[in-house]
Amino acid sequence: MITVFSGGTGTPKLLQGLVEIIDPEDITVIVNTLENDYFSGVYVAADMDTVMYTLAGMINQETWYGIEGDTFITHDTLKGIGCPEILRIGDEDRAIKIQKTLLINKYPLSKAVDIQRKKLGINSKILPMSDQDSHITIKTTEGDMDFHQFLVGKQGTPQVLDLHYKTVKPAPGVIEAIKNAEMVLIGPSNPITSIGPIISINSVTKALKNAYVVAVSPIIGGRPVSGPAAKFMKARGYEVSCLGVAHIYQDFLDKFIIDDIDAHYKDEIEKLITEVVVTQTNMNNLQDKVNLARIIFG
Repeated sequence: MITVFSGGTGTPKLLQGLVEIIDPEDITVIVNTLENDYFSGVYVAADMDTVMYTLAGMINQETWYGIEGDTFITHDTLKGIGCPEILRIGDEDRAIKIQKTLLINKYPLSKAVDIQRKKLGINSKILPMSDQDSHITIKTTEGDMDFHQFLVGKQGTPQVLDLHYKTVKPAPGVIEAIKNAEMVLIGPSNPITSIGPIISINSVTKALKNAYVVAVSPIIGGRPVSGPAAKFMKARGYEVSCLGVAHIYQDFLDKFIIDDIDAHYKDEIEKLITEVVVTQTNMNNLQDKVNLARIIFG
């Protein structure tokens, strides 16, 4: 069994490769919930839904959120009658979010997600990192913001000075999924706001130190593959490079996979982590994803 830590873009791409070489039933995905919030009356668990839609084969691969071929009648109607829509949510996507909103009024988030992944025909287990609400405060030159104010409202443009998030308790099954895994894979997601909230849970960090942990760097050639990871790493005092990521994960990482373009960091990283593999990590198509998945198990 393999347990994967995921955010909402890089790691779902890798999941597409993993399910080509591993039985999906042998995969458990623990997903960041830091960005979860209510928008237009529905509960949005963005990273969770991206993982679900990816494993269900319905993800919009142009945006890496929402459902492929979705329509936006509800969104356009709401805007037309003067209802502010911070997020552009498709109709099918909104229906699933409405169901999740109704379910979490009765069940914890982990149960709601389990109901939905079964309804979508997903054989892999999907676990939120926590059933508790988390929250992030991003300190910027334009004042304190939450994640969506920064990323959507301000398009990620303000300079980030620091950020803080609330530590939460792990959801049921999270620690067991780490302890029972033959490998814990930290996918190429933002190390500060996607993976950071998961590994900030004390019991998770403890469990990782007794597990075999592999990570794929989300930084290639000094730049994140997607998202505002560079600003967040700088704000936390880390170099924006695979070496900076290695410093974040060094306390528990056994194997680190970096891109060919970053081969010059290999010797330095090996002072922190036992095994460093240099290969192509940029996933431009399904074959790239499958090749990277095979290297992870090599």
